[in-house]
Amino acid sequence: MGNGLVMRDFTTWLSKFKDSISDYGYYIDFAKVHRNVDVIKVELNILNSLIGSTNIEADFGALVARYPETLKCIPLLIAVRENEIYAIDDDGEFRYNFNKLNRTVAEYKAFMRKTGLFDLLEKHIVNNLVDYVTGVETGLDSNGRKNRGGHLMESLVESYLIKAGFAKGDTYFKEMKIGKIEKKWSIDLSALTNEGKTVKRFDFVVKMENMIYGIETNFYSSRGSKLNETARSYKNIALEAKNIDDFTFMWFTDGKGWNSARHNLEETFDIMEHIYSISDLENGVMGRIFV
Repeated sequence: MGNGLVMRDFTTWLSKFKDSISDYGYYIDFAKVHRNVDVIKVELNILNSLIGSTNIEADFGALVARYPETLKCIPLLIAVRENEIYAIDDDGEFRYNFNKLNRTVAEYKAFMRKTGLFDLLEKHIVNNLVDYVTGVETGLDSNGRKNRGGHLMESLVESYLIKAGFAKGDTYFKEMKIGKIEKKWSIDLSALTNEGKTVKRFDFVVKMENMIYGIETNFYSSRGSKLNETARSYKNIALEAKNIDDFTFMWFTDGKGWNSARHNLEETFDIMEHIYSISDLENGVMGRIFV
């Protein structure tokens, strides 16, 4: 197939995909962890008074009566972000609200006992709830890696757009919905949204004098069903875009995860003129495609 410049071989192209583009901040966002802990640090320190308690049920009841705001910390102690927690056992079904008391104190005590939180506190398994919650937040934040991975690829592509001389808000735009593109430049992109039935947003839009480029970016370091779905979806967008004057669909993707979905990616590669990898970026493709 051609990319408008030279014929390319899919296998050779795929072989240059990278294992990872993770920077040091990808693993844990400690600034966010510390911000989240700081918000409830006072309440956690109040709850610290329960550590090692010899009469924890009574102490907990008295503490909640005097400092009901400490309840909001409880879900995080079992690594849950929601303010409402549902639980069921032989005693019945319960929905606990931790923003405001919606059950009796006795029922909250049952929650603390049945989840193991009273054991954690009275047996002195932890020494300090601020430190403990910092650990919990660190674990929860690791779930954000997938999202950060996507942003890493976006940032990488954006850095090359800037190096190519594009200016944000002038000649390139971030996270732009199709409806906004249509209004701004009076172009009909309804073929890409199933006649307006779906909302589509491009990671970047580049505006040249006679062409609008809708750009998607992603990086997949591991396999998953989403890869096949993404390749098929972008193949359809590319096919529809070919029938739209003054609009071009462009895709920057990479990652060894694609090895598990190479056939779907190859189908898209074969019909898509502007599909590029990090290796293409490193070899100056930005300077050749936007002319």
